[in-house]
Amino acid sequence: MQAKINSFFKPSASSPSPIADVSATTPDTDDDGLAVWEKSRNVIVNTYERRSATVDRSEVLKECIGKPLSKGPSFGSKNLSKKRSYTQFHLELGQSDFLLRHCAECGATYAPGDELDEKSHQSFHKDYMYGIPFKGWQNERVFTSPSFNKNRIVMVLMENDSPAHRNKVQEVVKMMEVELGEGWILHKHCKVYLSVSSQRISGCLVAEPIKEAFRIKAPPEDERRLKKESSSSPSTSIQFGNIVLQRQVSKRCRESDGKLDNEAIVCEEEVKPAVCGIRAIWVSPSNRRKGLATRLLDTARESFSSGCVLEKSQLAFSEPSCLGRAFGSNYFGTCSLLVYKAQVERLD
Repeated sequence: MQAKINSFFKPSASSPSPIADVSATTPDTDDDGLAVWEKSRNVIVNTYERRSATVDRSEVLKECIGKPLSKGPSFGSKNLSKKRSYTQFHLELGQSDFLLRHCAECGATYAPGDELDEKSHQSFHKDYMYGIPFKGWQNERVFTSPSFNKNRIVMVLMENDSPAHRNKVQEVVKMMEVELGEGWILHKHCKVYLSVSSQRISGCLVAEPIKEAFRIKAPPEDERRLKKESSSSPSTSIQFGNIVLQRQVSKRCRESDGKLDNEAIVCEEEVKPAVCGIRAIWVSPSNRRKGLATRLLDTARESFSSGCVLEKSQLAFSEPSCLGRAFGSNYFGTCSLLVYKAQVERLD
């Protein structure tokens, strides 16, 4: 028979132990001695922190019933429906227009790849090519004609009309200044004619009262060439039975006329009387070669002076450009146009 385990752990006489003290007060049994030794030698101290009171989930669910769901972020769960975002990168491979790109149609410069810059260019490009958006006004000075094909011309008096009308005119003038230059087109004594089609202002004419002008000295060969072109020009109408179609004629500036922008305009010394001065005339690129400029000039002649229609000889241009001289020569039937020097005046 094997010995009990407590026989191997008897204390020595030289070293008193607490077991002796305990055994003096307890019965001397083998099992009790082992229990006393285990309590005195193998003492393990465990420290516990008090946890928060457990919340009853059923009570929380009862409180949430009938309340709207919160749209805040959920930190306990992963949002699997979130779309992955991508970034567009551009490689520089020696492109001449990598940083800035120049639009050949509207003349704007923008940064490709920049979302805000590209949106600004698209908005400006559309307004420049097709005209400024315009929904109309309640009180308009409207001029219509059967030949306008659902288009109308609105006249604005910069001195008397409402601020809303004047602000719209200034918006159109800013677009005109892209081609004609800044700071000289408009002042408070001007009458402005707006050509409106498809809820967009596709053309604009700025006129002012004048008293005198000077005639351009045109070379004789230009007069002969103009008469020859006008006499040999084909008819602009084509008839198929009872249907008459208008042909669109594209007229370009001659190469020799391209130098006129950099050269001085030579005029005669004799002063000619004039009534209406055309400070500027502009048509959006997509609406050119459609007769809008001619309609604007005709409307200005009919309505500029109350009670009478002005003759073409009573109109004068303010230092016309190459395209302006080409258009004026075709409209007046002569290269010797009447011109005057437009004075720069403040708008307010």
